[in-house]
Amino acid sequence: MGDNENLHHVTDEDFDQEILKSELPALVDFWAAWCGPCRTVGPVVEELAAEYAGKIKIVKLNVDDNKETPTKYQVKGIPTLMLFKDGQVVDQIVGAAPKSRIKELLDKVS
Repeated sequence: MGDNENLHHVTDEDFDQEILKSELPALVDFWAAWCGPCRTVGPVVEELAAEYAGKIKIVKLNVDDNKETPTKYQVKGIPTLMLFKDGQVVDQIVGAAPKSRIKELLDKVS
């Protein structure tokens, strides 16, 4: 899946710069290509990235290619959607959640 203009992929290398130092709140979708529920959540995350553009940075992090960040944040199951504000985790959802539930999360910080 390529980046759309609102949804980007981050790595262990640029996580601090892109997420922890972000002026906007950020939602990170921890996912993997082999994960069925991740494929369910993926299109929803893309839609939300467009809807919240300019308000919340929404990114994806592939846990197979980037082991450090999921370990640091104790990501046990995927998909995990983790919400960051000012460099801190403020909330998270583990597992495939409906769009309405993810929007509730985002509306806390937008």
